[in-house]
This record gives sequence, structure tokens and C-alpha cells, in this order.
Amino acid sequence: MTHLWPQPIDPLHVLPISALVAALPLILLLVLLGILRRSAWLSAACALAAALLVAGSVWRMPMRLALASASFGFAYGLWPIMWIVLAAIWLYNLATDTGSFDLLRRWVEEHASGNAAVQAVLVAFCFGALLEGTAGFGAPVAIAAFLLVALGADARRAVTAALIANTTPVAFGALGIPIVALAGVTGLDLGKLSAMVGRQLPLLSLILPAYLVCVLAGWKGLKQAWPATLVSGGAFAVVQFTVSNLWGPYAPDILASVASIGALVLLLRFWRPDSGRRGGAPTPEIRTPLSAAERIRAWLPWAALSAVMIAWSYFKLFDRRAVKLPVPVLHNAVFISLYGKAYAAIYTFQPLAAGTAALAAMLLTALLLRATPRQVARSGLKTARQLWRPALTVGLIVALAYLYNYSGLTYTLGAALAGLGRFFPFASGFLGWLACFMTGSDTSSNLLFGNLQVAAAHQIHVSPILLAATNSSGAVTGKMISPQNICIGVTTVGLIGREGEVLRTTFWHSIVLAGLLSALALAQAHVLAWMVP
Repeated sequence: MTHLWPQPIDPLHVLPISALVAALPLILLLVLLGILRRSAWLSAACALAAALLVAGSVWRMPMRLALASASFGFAYGLWPIMWIVLAAIWLYNLATDTGSFDLLRRWVEEHASGNAAVQAVLVAFCFGALLEGTAGFGAPVAIAAFLLVALGADARRAVTAALIANTTPVAFGALGIPIVALAGVTGLDLGKLSAMVGRQLPLLSLILPAYLVCVLAGWKGLKQAWPATLVSGGAFAVVQFTVSNLWGPYAPDILASVASIGALVLLLRFWRPDSGRRGGAPTPEIRTPLSAAERIRAWLPWAALSAVMIAWSYFKLFDRRAVKLPVPVLHNAVFISLYGKAYAAIYTFQPLAAGTAALAAMLLTALLLRATPRQVARSGLKTARQLWRPALTVGLIVALAYLYNYSGLTYTLGAALAGLGRFFPFASGFLGWLACFMTGSDTSSNLLFGNLQVAAAHQIHVSPILLAATNSSGAVTGKMISPQNICIGVTTVGLIGREGEVLRTTFWHSIVLAGLLSALALAQAHVLAWMVP
């Protein structure tokens, strides 16, 4: 192993101080973005530069390895992450250009009676969860936020609602990939991990619609809309728990979101809230109810996306077209001291990635909606103009995350938290929160800290299933403050360049939800151990 560069866990020989220094680039990112209101791409670039400086000067990482790891992350940020975002936003733009999205807006108006709180629950929580189960990576926030703006919401409030709602579905997003990745990296039983996450997140799912309404409309709004929050959250939580425990991680989001939409629509046939519109927001104009054909046209793009993504996941099982390219200079050149093994660096180019499935759904939608080639091309050009700056930001953020991983900065932060002993299960959720903040991905969070959670579990004699699952559950609470998620989410509502304002709005909500999840994990470790499979 002498030819490998070993990651130092405690380069300053006092672990808390080493962890503080490791956190400095992240603190810089938060200050620039959330306090000084700098643009997301500039904040990410400054944080990356600071991380290169810290990794090279304190962790003594050779600069060739540091630059190679950042380049690896930047490439991954563009493909597959931005590829699926591009295809999903292209689908949304096509739906807008063909009038389908306006029909969806009218469908929501019909069923939510103009009540802004109920609309937020139906769009941000229920519909957003459906999008998270199929696309993810910020696209659900962008699409749900635009729909809320079209319904009369303020742009910043719409993005805030979409980000807060984009939490509990995340662990089972994209057909359960985060849990599958967690099982792969830890070697733990996939069914038990799915069940454990399914015994944590449904508790948040139950209260999340009510929490969302309180944030947007206060207690008065909750008094008006509490039946909707109870029914939508309850239906989602029950199905999420049942499917994750009896079937596995593949379909909880899709089935739970469909159940939640159905339950809420059924409730609204017998119960009507007050209009509940705030600040003089315009009351939607009264129109003739949608016909059956118009309802089908309204939901067709999103039904096509769900169907294609599910079918694609089975098709990919038999596909052998992935091209695996060892990253020059970096592959197996770093030794992970915490885990005692070389760090592989293989860039996998998968032509049939999830973004390709979303693109196929867009083309299928264009065919079914009889869109002209000009409409398809125009919506594609509009998407490219919307996403070039978010693509740069995402590339820089993922480059920062990969540099943290390969330099060992991340493992220093994790090792410092792992020293909490009996109270580590509380920190366990915040580890997932931290990793998702950096990477914007529950999957990446699990790949990053999954083994660390298992190692800590053995040291403090707690179930490794519990702590590994808590990493994934905790990560969902960091999604709403991830710069990657925010910079994509603002693309459709005219807030590009104002990502810091959104971060300041969601930050403390993220802390509150992460604290609730972490407290639950601590209780499950020492008091509610019967909940652990």
C-alpha cells in the first residue's frame, strides 16, 4: 500500500479541531450563499477553491489527486445528474407549451377549491412525491413550484413549499435506488433496511403536510385545512410503511403518492375548505369543469413518466451497455484509512440512465399530445437556456463533494461525530443530513457514510440496520438546503441568482426535521428497540 496516498483522519492531532478545519469550506458556502446572498455558482466555486486549499495544505493531498477528484465529481454532476434534470424539465416545458400543464393547474383548482394551503399539500406534497419517485434530483421542486406559482402563490413561498415537501419521499426516490445503494455498500439485508427506513419516515410523512401548512399559512391556515393534511399525510404514511415493509424499497413513493392524491381528492368531494387565500392573492376564475379528455390530457405527461421509469428499471436489469472508465491518476490511488481499503474511482457512463428514460417519456408524451416538431424543439431550447447556470452550479457542488470524499475531509467530520458514544444515534441522522447537503443526493449520502454508520453501530453495540437506515432517513432532511437541489428548483419561477434567500428560508426547517428524525433514532436505539427489524 506504500504507493497509495493515505487519507489522514486527524491531521492536526486533535480530532475536534481537525473536524472544524474540515468544515470551513462548507461554512464558507453557507455564509456566501445564505448570508451574503452571493449567487449559487459563485458560492460553490469559492467553496471548492477553499476545499482545494485545505485538502492540499492541511490534509497534504497531492494536487493532482485533488484536481482529479474534483473533475470526476464535475463530470458526474453533468451525467447522470443534470441529464435527468434536463429531460424532466424538457417534459415540463413541453407540457406547458402544449397546454397540458395549464389543464393540470385547472384540475388542481377544481379539486382544491382555491384554498392555497390545500393546493400546497396537493401539489408540493402529493404530486411532488410522485415526481420524486420517478425523476428526483431537484426536478420535483422546479415543477411543483411553477405549478404553485401558476395557482397564484408567491415564487419564493412556492419554492419553499416544494423544498419542504421534498423530504420524506427522497429515501425511496427513483425506484428505491438510495436504499439499494445502501445495501450494496454495507452488505446489510435490503429488506431489513427498507423496513427500518419504513419505520422512521412514515412518522414524518404523517405530520409533514400539517407542518407545511403551518409554515405557509400559520395556525389559522392549519385550522382551515387540517382534514386535508391529516388525510393526505395519513394515506401516504400508511402506504409508505406497508410497501416498504412488505415489498421493499422499489415502489413506496409512487404507490404512496397515488394513494395520497386519491384520498385527498376523495375527501374534497365531501369537504370544502374556505378559500384561505392570503395577501390579496387573486381568486381563480370560475371555468367550466374539465371534461374527461381534458383530465387525461392534464395527467398524461406524468403518467407517462411514471410508467416509462418503472418499465425502464426492469429493462436496465438486462442491459450491458454501461461503459466503465477508471479515472486517470485517481483510481485506486487513495487509501481510505477509516475503512482500510483503496478508494476506487470509476466513472460509469450508462447510455440508458434514468435521464434517457425521462427523455423517452418526453418523446412519448409529444407523440400522444400530438405536439409538432417545432414545439418539441422550442421547449428543448427553452430548457437549455434555463439550465446552463444550474448545470454549472451542480457540477461545482458535486466536484466539492467528491473532493471532500477523496481527500478524507468527509471522513474526518464523520469520525468526530462517531466519538459521541451512546448518543451517536442522535448524530447519525445529522450525518446523513450533512452528506445530503453536500451532494444533494440520498444515494450519495448512503455511499459516503453507510459504512461509517455500521462501524459506529458495532462500537456502541447498537443495531447496524438502525444506524445505516438512519443515515438514509436523516439525509432526506438535508435535501431542502442542498445548493444543488435549490439551484434547480428555482429555474422555473424566476429566482435564479436568489438561491441564498431560499436557503435562509428553509435552513431552520431542515434543522427542526433533522432533529425530530435524530431523536426518533436515539429512542429506537435505547427505548424503542422493538421497532428495529
